[in-house]
Formats: sequence, structure tokens, C-alpha cells
Amino acid sequence: MRVKTARRRSPQSTRWLERQLNDPYVAAARAQGYRSRAAFKLKELDQQFSLLAGVERVVDLGAAPGGWCQVVKEKRPRARVVGIDLLPIEPLAGVELFQKDITDDDTAALILETLGGPADLVMSDMAANTVGHKQTDHLRTMGLIEAALDMAALLLRPGGSFLAKVLAGGGDGQLTAALKRHFASVKQVKPPASRKGSSEWYVVAQGFKAPDAASVTTVPQ
Repeated sequence: MRVKTARRRSPQSTRWLERQLNDPYVAAARAQGYRSRAAFKLKELDQQFSLLAGVERVVDLGAAPGGWCQVVKEKRPRARVVGIDLLPIEPLAGVELFQKDITDDDTAALILETLGGPADLVMSDMAANTVGHKQTDHLRTMGLIEAALDMAALLLRPGGSFLAKVLAGGGDGQLTAALKRHFASVKQVKPPASRKGSSEWYVVAQGFKAPDAASVTTVPQ
């Protein structure tokens, strides 16, 4: 489907709209009632790594608009799920949602209190708003990954799992090495639902074994 240009629409916006209209995952998300096409990324990652098997407490960092939370509740209806984002999120049945910065000093305590115990899985699909400069965009997103790791170290139970989106670029090796020191298994994967032209990939870290938050998140720049 081709999109006609409009006076008030930039060429970049036109390309984005055209891509959305021709994306089978977008169509499938609408048809199945998911809030975003990202829901299929989690479904595919769960199928490969059994991330949601047996989980009772799950945290979704950067949860808006809520597609990942929907998948968790679909797979684990009785699980306690907390979603947090700077953006407002429409209410979801069975999910506790907070409009809040994950770096706030009281965020970890709030999440733990809401969960009623440590998390089995901490997920992050966060990415910084892009500015069009590849290296800058990568570094900003890496900063979010470090913040997500800080939170995971505070929230995860021993043996828990961490899932996060990463943009390809410098520092990937250091991130993976840091994770391997504190998780029994660390895998890099690009699920089929990730667009082929995107630089994103996902890190799946399972078997959390270190309570030392400072050492978990030391990722050289």
C-alpha cells in the first residue's frame, strides 16, 4: 500500500505510515486485540526461551502502551504484573500500572511492595527517542539498559530472568560480558517480529546469581 504525501506530513512520517500499513504484525496486533506489534516479539521470545513458564511476579519497564503486559496476563493469568513508564498507560485488567521514572529513588521499593516479593522476570523494551544520529541514539539507549539492569538487580530473585532491547553498536560486548558474570545464561537474539531493517536485538539473561547491583550494571562506555 502506497501513502500519498500530505502538505503537513514530512517524508519521514509518510514512510513510517506506509510501513505501518504494510506490516503484517501491525495487522495481526489489531486483529488479536494487542496494543502493539511488540506483543509478538515477547510471544516469540517466550516460545524460544520459556521466559513466562511458571512466573508469578513480572515487571515491565517502559511498559507503554501495554502489549507485553497483555501477553504476560494471557500466558500467566494469576501472575502479579507491574508496568511502569513515563507515559500514561490505559488501564489493563490485573496489571498494576505506574506513570513514573524508573530511576527515582523510591521506584524499586514501590514495585517490590506492589509485587509482594521479588520478581521472577524483569523485562525492558525501552529505547531512547531517536535524534537521527546513530551513535548518539545507541549511547542513549545503552543508558536506559544500564538503568534497567540497576532495577533488575534490585528486583530479581535468585534464578530470575532479565529481558531487554538493545540497539547494535559499540559497547555490546561489554554489556554481554557484564551480564555473563551475573547470569548463568546470556543469549542474543533477534525475534522474527523485529523489523529486518532495525538495529534492535534482545538480550535474554537467565539464572540471576548476583545480588550486587553495582557490579551487575558496570558497563564500560
